[in-house]
Amino acid sequence: MTRPPDRPLLSICIPSYNRPAQLGNLLRTIDCDPSLIEIVICEDAAPKREEVRHIVEEFLKATKYKVAYKENEANLGYDANIRRLIKTASGVFVLFMGDDDWFQENSLDRFLAFLKENLDVGYVLRSYFGQHPDGTLESFNYLPRSQRFPPSLATCAWLYKRSVSICGVTFKRESALKYSTNHFDGTLLYQLYLVLEICSREEAVYSDIPVAIGAQSFRKDKPQFGASSSEKGRYTPGEVTFDNSINFTKGFFEISQSFDKKNNSNITDLIRRDLSKYSYPFLSIQRKRGLCQFMRFSFRLAKETQINSTWHYYFYTLALSILGEGACDRAIVLIKNQLGYTPHL
Repeated sequence: MTRPPDRPLLSICIPSYNRPAQLGNLLRTIDCDPSLIEIVICEDAAPKREEVRHIVEEFLKATKYKVAYKENEANLGYDANIRRLIKTASGVFVLFMGDDDWFQENSLDRFLAFLKENLDVGYVLRSYFGQHPDGTLESFNYLPRSQRFPPSLATCAWLYKRSVSICGVTFKRESALKYSTNHFDGTLLYQLYLVLEICSREEAVYSDIPVAIGAQSFRKDKPQFGASSSEKGRYTPGEVTFDNSINFTKGFFEISQSFDKKNNSNITDLIRRDLSKYSYPFLSIQRKRGLCQFMRFSFRLAKETQINSTWHYYFYTLALSILGEGACDRAIVLIKNQLGYTPHL
């Protein structure tokens, strides 16, 4: 398969909401061959729209990159804004970045070369770094080396949780357009729906090039989700409440159960087990509330989502209870650094 000469290889797609300074930083970290990419930004009717517009206008004055900037008439919310980005883009692939994420220096050209070698895949699982509030970088490197995956339920289940962070998530645009739906608006997990639809039918590939750095702004306990009509009722802006965390976790299974119903499959069981093995972040986000509140949350999360299907859930609960979030985070980073990749549980 070859790239059409009149289309960019990659569209860098940025859903923008109320973070003009961080958006400017992200744009400044794009450092690749301008003939191969375009930048697509969809501003989602946030209070700081004029500041975002000013950042983009200043960037346009000096940039060598092609930029498409759109302003939504009303707040669409995360999931619908992702769809608008896909529709607006023209690249063979679409790569998503949160507006507070940024690119690893000198990585984009390498990633573009990787895409050229894998033009036939429907999905690219990226490796990346997550930055903790104290500046510590945590590696999300899922395998020792790049690897192809055949279309299958097992592939989908393994890719599912590893695609939650939007930072660097990359789809074949034609494939993403094919399965467009508003059915899961409000879950904040539209990319997971696409993973199931695409990777059950098309090959996927893992890239071991750490292309991006995710801000992990969820750790700051000041989420901005919940302003759109589709997100109200699920999410309360301004604080990661118990309900926010539990509703987010339920969204994983809402999507997988819909897939199972449509395809007469059992992928939800596979996903639930995998999420349980790696349930640490689902739990740790509420440890800052104090021990008593955390224990209440862990019991409620287990009861309402059944994510406690393996012993790992209880191990994480115990470790967080005794050691706290900071010590557990440091231990996980140390283990990953020693192994060179995320442990396989």
